[in-house]
Amino acid sequence: MNIKLVLKVLGRVLQIEACTLAVPAIVALCYRESLAPFLLSAIIIGAVGTLLTLLPSERRFYIREGFAAVGLIWLTMCLMGALPFWFSGEFPSYVDCFFECASGFTTTGSTILTDIESMSRGILFWRSFTHWLGGMGVLVLATAVLPSMGVRSQYLTQAESPGPVFSKLVPKQSQTSKILYGIYFFLTATETVLLKLAGMPLYDAFIHAFSSAGTGGFSNRNASVGAYGSPVIDVIITIFILMFSVNFAVYFLLLTKKFRDVLASDELRFFLVVVVVSTVVITFNILPIYGTIPQALRYAAFQVASIISTTGFGTADYALWPQVSQVILILIMFCGACAGSTGGGMKCSRVLVLLRTIRREIHRILHPRSVEVVTLDGKLVDPATVHSILTFVGCYLLLVLGGTLVVSLDGESFAVSFSAALTCMSNVGPGLEKIGPAGNFAAFSAFPKAVLSVLMITGRLEIFPVLILFSRSTWQKG
Repeated sequence: MNIKLVLKVLGRVLQIEACTLAVPAIVALCYRESLAPFLLSAIIIGAVGTLLTLLPSERRFYIREGFAAVGLIWLTMCLMGALPFWFSGEFPSYVDCFFECASGFTTTGSTILTDIESMSRGILFWRSFTHWLGGMGVLVLATAVLPSMGVRSQYLTQAESPGPVFSKLVPKQSQTSKILYGIYFFLTATETVLLKLAGMPLYDAFIHAFSSAGTGGFSNRNASVGAYGSPVIDVIITIFILMFSVNFAVYFLLLTKKFRDVLASDELRFFLVVVVVSTVVITFNILPIYGTIPQALRYAAFQVASIISTTGFGTADYALWPQVSQVILILIMFCGACAGSTGGGMKCSRVLVLLRTIRREIHRILHPRSVEVVTLDGKLVDPATVHSILTFVGCYLLLVLGGTLVVSLDGESFAVSFSAALTCMSNVGPGLEKIGPAGNFAAFSAFPKAVLSVLMITGRLEIFPVLILFSRSTWQKG
């Protein structure tokens, strides 16, 4: 393990994080708020980052270093990114600051805040800006500067990118990163303009566009998107959070006019079918509550889009809906968005491969001499990928159950404990009962909050970079 080079990469990312604090500082200046939380944090983070970049190191960087670096970077980035919250004096403890920052960077959207609207504008802006930074991936953003350090950037982006298979849009990873961020920036800017035209104040439009882009869910309103009571705003956000849930490679294919490849995407079709079916079933299930189909459809579509995209915005308290609707929402929490998107969850491609693997095993039992393979997008899924997906799903479930056990130590009900672990692992945000769309995580004690924070990071990095980080053999020389 080339520990010094890993720390050097960490230092470069911390320097970038320190620079990003200039954005909320400008917002704080515009609203005549204190700049101290951002300036102090930037100085500390920048100083630590600079010291780490000065470490002498060999230019030996392989997949082990890549996975360890990604896990260490995200954990440290969340710990350091919590400093503005701590220096603001608006959070009760550093554990709460870490929870909120981890929820921001991992685009989870769970919160410990009980009165969001009383917070300062600069702090709320940083809170949502972390969604935007973490949505596409901090290391994707940093790829342009990392090659100068002798680092093979594909190992970093491979460890950070969501989905069972990593692929580049073009041969050079730096060019891929620029294309991805170009699409990301364009969609964010478009949503900001549309929300402003729909009647949102400009500040609010930025907050909700950042949260939509990162599929995070932080709002500057206590009632989330429901505070605006606008069907137009609901529709705009519904469309965009679904767009950000789609593999960004699809947009690249559209730009290069490869329409047949887009139509051939099994994952995209599966994602859209799940969205439509879930929305229709929930619409009719909650129809007695809302009275008319258009009203029921409006709330069902928004909540389904918000949960499957793992955004976590709310326009209704689904914890009060019938059990059937709640169970469907829990199931799509597991499923999540598409691979290569900013959404969380297990990813539709994994769920689809898992279902096809089950079908293959049933066929083998019924027809022992037959040969059936697992395919995705018309291509063979090799046995190694199938094995890695099954391992991932097993680890995912074990971590959710482990998190459930930890939260239950606080004396919480199974619904609260299980949904808290699941929503953090899937980077969704709200859960059930007291942690539903109208609730928060403030009442949890420090230990469950810390564990849930690590679960958020583990879920965002798709488990293995964090597990590798805590493995003793990772840090051995050689």
